[in-house]
Amino acid sequence: MMYPLLTLNDDTEIVHSEILPDDSVRVYVETPDAKDGFHHMTVYLPDYRIDEVHNYTQKEVEKYLEIIRSMAHLIIRFARGGGFENAPNI
Repeated sequence: MMYPLLTLNDDTEIVHSEILPDDSVRVYVETPDAKDGFHHMTVYLPDYRIDEVHNYTQKEVEKYLEIIRSMAHLIIRFARGGGFENAPNI
């Protein structure tokens, strides 16, 4: 199950999984592109392991990683609680 987290002004969407069996959380970033369809990347928390990057520049990867880093504690909390709408104490 993937839970919505954030939509940026450029229509980039960031979603996350529940806590996975290995205690990680999958974070998926996707940006629509008229030419390529979608640019996307996958990051696993808590170690910020990048699994794949498709059509993002290094600067864009760094920008999205910074957003993910700044929200990692919330993403993990939301993942444990079933997404933002079901997160405890929010």
